[in-house]
Amino acid sequence: MGKPENRVEKKLCEGVKALGGRAYKFVSPGSSGVPDRVICLPDGRTIFAELKAPGRVLTKQQEHRVGELCRMKQKVLVLRSVHEVEAFLTKIREELLCGEVHTP
Repeated sequence: MGKPENRVEKKLCEGVKALGGRAYKFVSPGSSGVPDRVICLPDGRTIFAELKAPGRVLTKQQEHRVGELCRMKQKVLVLRSVHEVEAFLTKIREELLCGEVHTP
């Protein structure tokens, strides 16, 4: 079934796409430690996501990049399991539904 981190990443990408968004692979040559994915949601929000296998921790460089992004008021998540991804997707789904305008 692949590496645990790959399962987390696949679940995130599929789930975000099902919500109408995209989870782009983020590669930044010359800037190590950047989060793995940039999540673009249909309501205009952008969230950075670092994906880790269960029990794994951020490297010092990843901690630095996450801190840097947070100081710039960017939303950054560290997701370590399929369960954490599912909880994130549920929260986003609820927020997107609450933001919809319903007309009679």
